[in-house]
Amino acid sequence: MTSDPMTSDPMTSDPVVPQSLPGIGGTALGVALIRALESTRPDRLFDDPYARHFIRAADKHASPWGAGGSPAVEQFLSMMADQVAVRTLYLDRALLDAARQGCGQVVLVACGMDARAYRLPWPPGTALFELDLAHVLDFKNAVLDRLGATATCHRVGVATDLRQDWLPALAASGFDPDRPTAWLAEGILYALSSDAAGTLLDRITIASALGSVLALDHAEDSELLRAARAAISAELVELWQGGPVARLDGWLAARGWRPDVTDIAQAAAACGRPTPSAFDPNRPDAGRAWLATARLGGTR
Repeated sequence: MTSDPMTSDPMTSDPVVPQSLPGIGGTALGVALIRALESTRPDRLFDDPYARHFIRAADKHASPWGAGGSPAVEQFLSMMADQVAVRTLYLDRALLDAARQGCGQVVLVACGMDARAYRLPWPPGTALFELDLAHVLDFKNAVLDRLGATATCHRVGVATDLRQDWLPALAASGFDPDRPTAWLAEGILYALSSDAAGTLLDRITIASALGSVLALDHAEDSELLRAARAAISAELVELWQGGPVARLDGWLAARGWRPDVTDIAQAAAACGRPTPSAFDPNRPDAGRAWLATARLGGTR
């Protein structure tokens, strides 16, 4: 793996040619910014040495995350930083545990700027498939290629639109639905309508052999979170669609998954972090958020 320790300022490094990452793909830069900042902390929960390079490569005139430093962005970051840090660690562990227990395939749904193919110690022979829009993968690959980064697994990019039937594209890339798979749906459910979230889970279930594992997060919208997003851009408000309306455990169980759901406040406490303010149950203007793993079992 490429060694690239984080400096004290994740924005400071050699200049690169800026690139635009429009639409929902641009939200991946916000997550990358939080991961870059988390990686500078002495008490960091993980180290992502690639995140800052994605931020540097973004056109600062087209992305609030690339520009950084605005009061609205800083407020949003302070509100969400611990949530993203805690969920990243939780999902890292869930995916590695699944891979070590026999899931030789990993699929990152709407991968964005996820660098797990490079920063995690995957078991030998692991095949990792990254699903996202073509322009998102092109942006990501350009940055990683410039760094000369080397994946710690067999990484396969699958350019597809998750609003369409993406299973044929995944199969054409070498994915085998008869092998147990570790799936990741991070930061995506609440960007979908309830029906679209159900369709996504249905497709994951169809493509999963028994023993497959699904790791995911979900969060409620709230007055506090809407106001913070609106201060950055109207697009961020509109991108939040709400996701499943049923309880997460029942939603998963109804499709044959055996879920283990953890509230973000509980997960944060286990990591020595405060409850993220956007999901603080003591605040009337906040929502709730959850992390979950689920294993496919029983009759398909």
